[in-house]
Amino acid sequence: MSKTIIVSNRLPVKISTVGNEFIFTPSEGGLATGLGSVYRQGNNIWIGWPGIEVGDTDDRTDVINKLNGLNLVPVFLDQEEIQGYYEGFSNEVLWPVFHYLSTYARYDYDNWLMYKMVNKKFAEVVLTYLEPDDTLWIQDYQLLLLAGLIRQVQPDATIGFFQHIPFPSQELFRLIPWRKELLNGMLGADLLGFHTFDDVRHFVSSAARLLPVQTNANMIKMDDRTVLAEPFPMGIDCQKFSALSENLRVKTLAQQIKDNYRNQKIILSIDRLDYSKGIIQRLEAYELLLRENPAYREKMILYMVVVPSRDNVPQYRDLKDEIDRLVGNINAQYRTFSWLPIAYFYHGYPIEEISALYNAADICLVTPMRDGMNLVSKEYVASRNKNDGVLILSEMAGASKELIDAIIVNPNSISAVRKAIIAAINMPLDEQEMRMKNMREVVFKFNIDHWVNLFMGRLKEVKLLQQSTKAKLVREPVLKQMIDQYPQASKRLLLFDYDGTLVGFQKQIDKASPDEALYNLLDRLQADPRNHLVIISGRKHETLEVWFGNKNYDLIAEHGAWRKSPNSSWIQRSGLTGQWKEQVRPLMETFADRTPGAFVEEKSYSLVWHFRTVQTGLGDLRANELIDNLRYYLTSNGLQLLLGDKVVEVKNAEVTKGRATLDLLHGETFDFILAIGDDVTDEDTFKALPEDSITIKVGSDVSAARYYVETYQDVRKLLIQLAST
Repeated sequence: MSKTIIVSNRLPVKISTVGNEFIFTPSEGGLATGLGSVYRQGNNIWIGWPGIEVGDTDDRTDVINKLNGLNLVPVFLDQEEIQGYYEGFSNEVLWPVFHYLSTYARYDYDNWLMYKMVNKKFAEVVLTYLEPDDTLWIQDYQLLLLAGLIRQVQPDATIGFFQHIPFPSQELFRLIPWRKELLNGMLGADLLGFHTFDDVRHFVSSAARLLPVQTNANMIKMDDRTVLAEPFPMGIDCQKFSALSENLRVKTLAQQIKDNYRNQKIILSIDRLDYSKGIIQRLEAYELLLRENPAYREKMILYMVVVPSRDNVPQYRDLKDEIDRLVGNINAQYRTFSWLPIAYFYHGYPIEEISALYNAADICLVTPMRDGMNLVSKEYVASRNKNDGVLILSEMAGASKELIDAIIVNPNSISAVRKAIIAAINMPLDEQEMRMKNMREVVFKFNIDHWVNLFMGRLKEVKLLQQSTKAKLVREPVLKQMIDQYPQASKRLLLFDYDGTLVGFQKQIDKASPDEALYNLLDRLQADPRNHLVIISGRKHETLEVWFGNKNYDLIAEHGAWRKSPNSSWIQRSGLTGQWKEQVRPLMETFADRTPGAFVEEKSYSLVWHFRTVQTGLGDLRANELIDNLRYYLTSNGLQLLLGDKVVEVKNAEVTKGRATLDLLHGETFDFILAIGDDVTDEDTFKALPEDSITIKVGSDVSAARYYVETYQDVRKLLIQLAST
């Protein structure tokens, strides 16, 4: 029976000891709550570190047995591993870089080695339980290498990965010395989930620039797999927070808080101690409000909760000291006999007390400098059953993409935060209700269950997509069928594109000349009298003449504008004109002048704008701009526009490889037809051929071809086998 395996750095339990006995209580965190519906079902399991160092063998056995009853499996780590893998690499490299605070990063090689070692330790435990039909869901940045490690051992495994923190722009990500290894590890997954589309965009951009992979929108070609990266904004258990608001104890606590700060607007701030949370800037904005708007003194209170976190680390200790100093200065300068500007608490709270704070607060101030999602904002909204209250939210938090009815601020602008607080204090109740109703509708619809179901459903779809693609890959059964048919045929037509099919692409187009091995292979095929071999290319006919003019196979150049049979001259297709180029060429040249690395190639009846050597991203941008500008000329001159592999080509519409293929077939009968191509222009060839033809696309993009292979090297291997038959 198949199962789902969840893997994260920490197991969803809190561990305490009573005497010599381990006591496990379920965690109340958002992830633990959301995935509880998954790992507690049937034979599903959750794998992770239990949170304490367990060295004794008997103790480990005791922990394993007790966790087993909770569907949990421990990965035991010692203090050195936690220090290097978690405290070191995860939180001293990945955390600061991913939160756009790269100056805090410390690129320690020993920590990197420990990160790799611990990821391998997780992989060993996972592989102990992972069966072929299981689904593996990996959580967060501590385990970026895990999917790749699992994929090496189980290449057909179903693997999802979700990143709970932001993914940085490629300019920042490439600062990490081991960036390629991290990307390769992540791309071991079939589906990569992020909180926002910006994170998806940054990840795909990093993969495209740092790895030899093909990307198309949010799809990444990794080896023979299609990997998808998509946004899945994480939700919360909104029903739990809504129900807590009706709890008698919570109501009592909330009323006590309100009574303590009677006639004051309560501004709630809850954060874990971290430099990404914008606590310093928030205090500066509040101090600016007190200084510039003295009328609001004694009419509001900043109720600030900071939950301790890693305060043994110097940067966090310094942050704590700075918060203490600012709070002390503000309270000392502005307090009165009956009023304290900031109520500051440096400790965690039970969930009931947090709920009471959510219900008591008139305003929730959530202004991180960078945050993957920030669930505090959603918890506040879910708690406001009366539809009142105001949320001030940083545009740098993932939640700002959903909770658009909050007051959205740039956390770096303390003036904007000050103005937002004033607007929130003075917001009429009807506007509060309108905004809160809209936000609650979003929070309750896109809740934690929705997030889990959406991700798991999409993961199944991705596997189906991969399987449907793999069904067309030229594997052993398909290859055997070709090899069986080939010797039995009495008259064969072999149609081959050139660039990307018989040879690899070169940045300089004139350097893609045939090598000796290719000449020998084509000559072997043509030597069989039953074979009619044709190279059908978009190349200039002058170029094909230099490369193949003395060979005994047919040549079709410039997509069919020119044709040459063995031992004859080139024949030009009649009725074509190139007068339109006088209008199109200047436009293409203008865009080439604006784009370093781009150039224009002129053929007899086409113009090609090449951008293979242009900076990644810029070439696509300019190509799209060029296409928009060319559309006017297309309709008025009977032209066709083709967007190929790093080229934009404009040509006479009546010149296509499809028409050239039909000319080859006219009056001829072949009992074996093989056509191979890699480009959009080759689709016309595939469509023009009879249904029983063997048509092969190089690359697994959507195609009219029946089959595909991955690379031009695969094409050569296939042709070698046919030539040897």
